[in-house]
Amino acid sequence: METIKGGEFLIKESIPENVFIPHEWDEEQKMIAQSCSDFMAQEVETKLDEMDAMQEGLMPSLLKKAGKLGMLGVSVPEQYGGFGKDFVTSMMVTELSGSGHSFSVAFSAHTGIGTLPILYYGNEKQKQKYLPKLATGEWAAAYCLTEPGSGSDANSGKTKATLTDNGKHYIINGQKMWITNAGFAHVFTVFAKIDGDENLSAFILEADYDGLTLNPEEKKMGIKGSSTRQVFFNNVKVPVENLLSERGNGFKIALNILNIGRIKLGGGVLGGAKKACGISVKYANEREQFGRAISKYGAIRYKIAEQAIQIYALESAVYRVSRNVDEAITSLEKGGMSHADANLKGIEEYASEAAIIKVLGSEVLDYVVDEGVQIYGGMGYSAESPVERAYRDSRINRIFEGTNEINRMLIVDMLLKRAMKGQLDLMTHAQKVASELFDLPTFNDPTGELFENESKYVKNFKKAVLMVAGSAVQKLMMTLSKEQEILMNIADMIILTYSAESTLLRVKKLAGLKGEENITDQIAIAKTYIYDAADKINKYGKDALTAFAEGDDLSIQLMGLKRFTKTKPLNTKKLRQQIALALIDKNDYCY
Repeated sequence: METIKGGEFLIKESIPENVFIPHEWDEEQKMIAQSCSDFMAQEVETKLDEMDAMQEGLMPSLLKKAGKLGMLGVSVPEQYGGFGKDFVTSMMVTELSGSGHSFSVAFSAHTGIGTLPILYYGNEKQKQKYLPKLATGEWAAAYCLTEPGSGSDANSGKTKATLTDNGKHYIINGQKMWITNAGFAHVFTVFAKIDGDENLSAFILEADYDGLTLNPEEKKMGIKGSSTRQVFFNNVKVPVENLLSERGNGFKIALNILNIGRIKLGGGVLGGAKKACGISVKYANEREQFGRAISKYGAIRYKIAEQAIQIYALESAVYRVSRNVDEAITSLEKGGMSHADANLKGIEEYASEAAIIKVLGSEVLDYVVDEGVQIYGGMGYSAESPVERAYRDSRINRIFEGTNEINRMLIVDMLLKRAMKGQLDLMTHAQKVASELFDLPTFNDPTGELFENESKYVKNFKKAVLMVAGSAVQKLMMTLSKEQEILMNIADMIILTYSAESTLLRVKKLAGLKGEENITDQIAIAKTYIYDAADKINKYGKDALTAFAEGDDLSIQLMGLKRFTKTKPLNTKKLRQQIALALIDKNDYCY
């Protein structure tokens, strides 16, 4: 079984057998899922108001309870007090915690950016000292990268570390801001530059070190129950053995941990989106206007169906890339690489997909909660409704782990860099597509195969991306990196192509497992999503092409774009009605 490498989805055809779908959870994973779901329902979702009021000690106590249950140590090897489960399982736990509003933020910060730098970059002594306490929830963790003057440009941070004359300590001075879990964390991973180095280094600090102080809790739009503080370092004395990895390696650590954070954010918002959709459906069934439930009206059914369609596409993409990461890790370990290095390399391989998942997931959740408020109507604007909190809490996700604008540009940048290194043969395929523009279109007889049209559409979406991106590289060359609007247009084409193909692969695999006649709703979801994606890809491609091409060249490429995004008419109203009715009948998100 050949694994598609990072970015290769654009130039190779994936097969359904190579993707993981949630229908394939094994018994152990189902037991873990049930345990997590019960914890969220009983311990977290019953305390959301107290959490948002920052009830003293509540959040750390919830993390400790999650630790006792094993939720904090899913990714941590057994020798350090964890469960040592694979990436797909850890993503499942991340998804299930995603319904917990502020708790999901604290949970993700602790298990992700708080714990993983030590797991992946710590030496054996550091791992033995910190990981067992972090895996069980005895200690909480925070990650200190952002500064008042350095957000997206993380390597421009001003926090300094100076080696003492006796060489036994580093003295750290500076400040960090927007630090999640800062109010109760015992361990901080702190990034600073040693003696004017060009690149950051990373250090492990403990909360009781002299000179480490905190500002009061930030007042925020949403995730009010999440501890967010500024952290100050005033001549903090840090033992030299607390340097994480090597001197100057901090920027690399930050980038790699961000890759993990982006994928995990996609898992977390998936859980939040399912919860918000379920709440929307329940309210639509309960609320009556003009003598009947609002779930009987077409405008509401459209919203419910579209929520489900977007969620299903996101879930398909999340678990597709999660399986890819697992396979890469396994392959690297078989080649002799350590578990920690294999995890880092495996996730780094899919850095562009991680950015795709981050953008896609955060915008799907924003769509779902926005329409949730609309379904609730005036009640949705009341703090007494559950969608009001969901709406406010969702907004941060388009900023977390690098803004969506930064991530869009990273998607294209990382794919082009892989191409320049010879890891991804984009240009050969782009040239093939360019030559195809002058060929007459071929017409094949219909075979009656499931998704015959949709399979062709997705292949053509890839051609559209390669044509527009290849032309942009050829025309703009070294100035392309400054053309942010064009880069974001191309990124949006890539995101839609990846999510459309992921959805198609999932439903094809499901059809093989359960039979077409038993998954008519999922077939409707895939057909509708891909049909709508075609028009969006056409628009993004047109906006990009008209920004740099002109004359006959522009005309030819616009004709090509039209051909690559052409679809046959589809009654999406009928399909959305079908999808909505299934959710209304189940009174919840049911896919």
